[in-house]
Amino acid sequence: MNSIAWLILLILLIFVEFITLGLTTIWFAGGSLVAFIVSLFYDNLLVEIILFLVISLVLLFFTRPIVKKYFNSTRVKTNYAAIIGKEALVTARIDNMNGTGLAVVEGQEWTARSINGEVIEKGTKVIVEEISGVKLMVKIKKEG
Repeated sequence: MNSIAWLILLILLIFVEFITLGLTTIWFAGGSLVAFIVSLFYDNLLVEIILFLVISLVLLFFTRPIVKKYFNSTRVKTNYAAIIGKEALVTARIDNMNGTGLAVVEGQEWTARSINGEVIEKGTKVIVEEISGVKLMVKIKKEG
């Protein structure tokens, strides 16, 4: 009976991984595969659960970073993720208190706010620290 449960879990985890392609459940599918194989020869649920957890965690912590590095190595960041850390030019004074400010980064104009609340004058070079909604959160670029 345990074998059927492990097989169903294995199929379910592989199905979820196939749909999401996020490298999230594949590690647990490996653990459930080992538990399934063990359940065919040795009928002890506690041993199967321990093996499932140990194998899943070993796969997760030791192979995931390596696989992610090579799996996503050719993926190009798009949209906002690509401009975090980039330099921008303030085109309208940034003043959080008055809710004003614009900056241009990679040819696109964005609403901008100072990440630390300071007023930043037009023409100042800034670095994009993060994006909040549709606003760039920036800080003054330190020259040098």
